[in-house]
Formats: sequence, structure tokens, C-alpha cells
Amino acid sequence: MNPRIALALLLVGVLALGAVVLAASGGGDGQPVAAPNEFAGATMPAGARAPDFELRDEQGKPVSMRALRGQPVVVTFLYSHCQDTCPITAQTIRGALDELGHDVPALAISVDPPNDTPASARKFLAEQRANGRIRFVLGTRAKLRPIWNDYGVTPQRVTQEHIAHITLVDARGFQRVGYPISQATPERLAHDVALLERQSG
Repeated sequence: MNPRIALALLLVGVLALGAVVLAASGGGDGQPVAAPNEFAGATMPAGARAPDFELRDEQGKPVSMRALRGQPVVVTFLYSHCQDTCPITAQTIRGALDELGHDVPALAISVDPPNDTPASARKFLAEQRANGRIRFVLGTRAKLRPIWNDYGVTPQRVTQEHIAHITLVDARGFQRVGYPISQATPERLAHDVALLERQSG
């Protein structure tokens, strides 16, 4: 057989197989949801406990990881004046809660403590239509730094954008699943939260 024809047939076969895989996954976004008992995000190393803290949210109400034990928690890191990745992250989380059909605790931990105020955090959440669904955790740099370190996050700087990612913490308080924001979709987040709920039930 002519090598060019053989190559063409091989390419057609690969494309056809790809179409079948995408059709089976329910979409063509390149990020299919995992099997029911498999996480769609990246599994975190075993034993990575989510750091506990006692801080305040945008309403001045106390918030701590320990108080949220017994249910999965969505954790991300935002700053209230962000115009690019942070709104996308908030919308992805809000979409995941919609997809899930019920809310679970979702925390947005400040990475810009000098500029994140209760008022600016409330404004950000209102603009994202996430009031009451995502809590914006505020604090001083000294109190937030240990949390950033445990999640491998760098704070927002003038010369460096913070790393945008989402972490799912399980009902026992361990970091279980992580996503760079480029890999996070509402469907994948909802799938993994539901899996964590089944595991804790």
C-alpha cells in the first residue's frame, strides 16, 4: 500500500476513535468527567491535612476549618480587586454548586490582605452573584501566611500573580483533590464533591 494512503487511513482511524471517546464522555471540551468512583481532578498526596485556622469572613463572622468537619469543603485563593482569574474561579465554583444541586462550604482565602477589606470582598462576591455561597476569608498577612504555605500558594504581588487553583477538602479535613483553574470545570468539581460526599456517608 502507498505509504501516504496508509498514513491517511491511520489518521482517519485516530480521529474517529477520538470522536467516539468525546461522544462517550458527553462533550467536546476536552475535559471529560471521570468514572463515578474516580476523581476528575488530581488526587493529593495521602495525609495532607488542611490547615486549621480561626479567622473572619466578609460579614465579620468567624470561620474555621475545624467547624466545617463532616462535609467536603471547596477551598480557593482570591483577591477582591482581581479582574481575570478570580472571577473565573468564583464562577466555576458557583457553577459547580448549581450542578451539584445543593451548596457545600466554599471558602475563598485572601491572597492580598492589605487590600482585601470586608467591603471589597462583599463587592466582589456580589458582582459574582456568590453572596451566601462563597465565604471570603480575611486576615492579616501573618495569619494568612501559614495557610498559603500549607496549600503551596504564593500571595498576590505587584510583580507576580498568585497561583489560581482549587482544592477539595474531605469530611475528615484532608486535602484530597486539586485543580489548576485551567483544568477546573463546574462539572468536574461537582462530580468530585459528590464522590467525597458518598465516601463520607
